[in-house]
Amino acid sequence: MTFRFLGPDPLEELFRLALVGLQQGKRPRDLEKQSIDFKEERGRRGKSGEVLPGMPRNEQAAAHLAEELACMANTPGAGMVVVGISDEGERIGTNLDPEWLRFRIYELTENKLTVDVREAILDGVRILVIRAPQAVEPIRYKGKLRWRVADHCVEVDASAWASGRLGSVGLDWSGQRSGHVASDVSPRALEVARKFLTQGGPDQAGSNLAEATDIDLLRRLNVLDADGYLTNAGSLLFVATPVPALDYIRREFPGGDSEQRVIESGSLLAQLDAVESASRLANRIPPHVGTGLVHTQHRALPPRSIREAVVNGVLHRDWQSPAPTTVEHVGDNLTVTSPGGFVGGITAANIITHPSTPRYRHLASVVAHLRLAEREGIGVDRMFADMVRLGHEPPEIKQLPGPFVRVALIGGPASGEWLTFLEQLGREPVRDLDILLLLDMVTRRGWFDWATAGIVLQKGPAETADAVRRLEVIKVGGTPAVVPVAGVPMNTPPAWRLSDLMVGAISGRVGPLRGKAGRSGLLLDWAFKRGRVSSTEAADLLGVSIGYAGNILGVLEQEGVLQAGRSERRGRGFFYIPANHECGA
Repeated sequence: MTFRFLGPDPLEELFRLALVGLQQGKRPRDLEKQSIDFKEERGRRGKSGEVLPGMPRNEQAAAHLAEELACMANTPGAGMVVVGISDEGERIGTNLDPEWLRFRIYELTENKLTVDVREAILDGVRILVIRAPQAVEPIRYKGKLRWRVADHCVEVDASAWASGRLGSVGLDWSGQRSGHVASDVSPRALEVARKFLTQGGPDQAGSNLAEATDIDLLRRLNVLDADGYLTNAGSLLFVATPVPALDYIRREFPGGDSEQRVIESGSLLAQLDAVESASRLANRIPPHVGTGLVHTQHRALPPRSIREAVVNGVLHRDWQSPAPTTVEHVGDNLTVTSPGGFVGGITAANIITHPSTPRYRHLASVVAHLRLAEREGIGVDRMFADMVRLGHEPPEIKQLPGPFVRVALIGGPASGEWLTFLEQLGREPVRDLDILLLLDMVTRRGWFDWATAGIVLQKGPAETADAVRRLEVIKVGGTPAVVPVAGVPMNTPPAWRLSDLMVGAISGRVGPLRGKAGRSGLLLDWAFKRGRVSSTEAADLLGVSIGYAGNILGVLEQEGVLQAGRSERRGRGFFYIPANHECGA
């Protein structure tokens, strides 16, 4: 089924009437409209015009459909393409694999178009119904931008497209009118909405909204229009999602039996509440952790991080897809996988700092008003800060084929040593996500410079340099938290490591870098990223004597991973470079 229109769907009604027309003997060309097109599968005709057997994968057909569906998506209101019927109405059918076709169209449109593909049977023949969402940015195919005029595609320039889009309804699907009215709203959804509005503590605005009448609440959330119809966002949140939107699975360990599963129909708010309750009960409290003079309790995963991951998994997902957002809670780890790729230029490499670009702005605004997510963005920075502050690894967020976006939170007991270390730094540094990420990196890696820091912070050179300067001035008892690495040539960028006092304060965390494998790994990481390593640099990074560091580098040379940086091995300034690099004079 399609998610384009919630409640009675005008496009589905047009499609139904078109099928009735076909069964009455009308030709597809007489039934095609701006929003509905019929196609036979390209590449299925032999030289004599005979229909050839169909295959699950057909590149020629995928290319043809990608072009047509990009055109359809660029058209105000978008529409659908029915595959398996010739221009004369012959039921040719198709054996194309829906999932393969869906992903192939996504690839062929430069990862911009995700369509809904469903199977149907017409007069005993299998056909495919492919629905394209209305594009929020122009989708080109082979460099051309096209949209439909009446029943055919024409090329259009970008300015004309933008003008047409701005003048059309529905730049944001979630803000369009649904087929549901206020009387369709679930009492349970209203109850959950009021719960979310007040759970953050006393607040005048939240309390006033929670105490409003049902109709007034819906109007003030901007999900009910003047004619009494809910927006699509309002329909999702307060009436029902077309199919279950969340699938929560709890296991004690990987590969173990499912101990609990939450997958239910109904309003999205009720589904979110059910999953949040289940994850909260499964989020264990490990043994007490001592921080300074205070013993505190921390759950295996920060509850706020769980909420951010789950809420964003439905807020920013592709609602054109019938697949649920899956939440796998295994041991102390939680992963959220949602259909739809990154949008608006967001990637895994810039997701912390990229300006918020919600797929559905109206839905994001409503969810923010309900206090389920931050109004200004995705909340990823908050997720990162909460995880790193407890000593956990930063969240891993990446796009998978499909496309899907997967968020992984790796939890467990909080590190008392790390919490004590952060406590000594003072309140302000611990609230600074840049500082937290830099400290997390230097304790796990052993060093950082502007280049490596920029990747972790997801910032440009100027902002990265500013973050490093803020960290450089932080001291504990007069001792800097980080210090420059000794031995770095003056003509190369500086680098930093933890000060010796800080290394002692979190010896358990940096311990792996002090073992044999850890030492070698640290030096190789330095050599490959910086292009060279000297015994002075190595000694300072490892906290050992220059002679001992030279012995370690000599072993790495014998193992064939490093080589002399110059032919003359004697004298001051000798260094090593990664193997197979050209030696200097």
